[in-house]
Amino acid sequence: MMSKNIILIGSLCFLLASCGDEPKERQEIPQWSVEHSTRMNKQFTQEDEINIRLFLDRKKSWKTTETGSGLRYWVYEDQEGENAVEGDKVDVKFEVSMLSDSLIYKTEEDEVSTFKVDKSDIETGVMEGIKYLSEGDKAKLIIPSHLAHGLLGDYNKIPPLEVLVVDLELVKIY
Repeated sequence: MMSKNIILIGSLCFLLASCGDEPKERQEIPQWSVEHSTRMNKQFTQEDEINIRLFLDRKKSWKTTETGSGLRYWVYEDQEGENAVEGDKVDVKFEVSMLSDSLIYKTEEDEVSTFKVDKSDIETGVMEGIKYLSEGDKAKLIIPSHLAHGLLGDYNKIPPLEVLVVDLELVKIY
């Protein structure tokens, strides 16, 4: 019992000694502005651009077209037909990889993924890219991070600020 009291008194003395009268320094919270966000977004976009160019240097046979948003696409099997448009329901097969060629997601051999163009919770880059395709087309999409999962990733397999490479087949348009 005596040793418990000694430990308790010792602990109290330690706590009192560590509670000095010195004022704690207030940590200043930096002010965030639109300029900060703009600068940061430009930096991320520049880094994506550099990484995409390095990737394309390794893929010389890919004849990509760049859109105003930064999406790059290459239709490597063109079936000639009407392109998918907003509101169309589509069946697609896909493989999603990182620039390192590491496979992240893919549809199974006998399955398709179905969604409505511009009306689904699909990456903005895929929604933009699908509109360059007609039924039966196969394409490669290089999707900058701001058109993919951005600053957060997908909380599963896609890390934050990751450029995605999507091999996409537009199986059917409804």
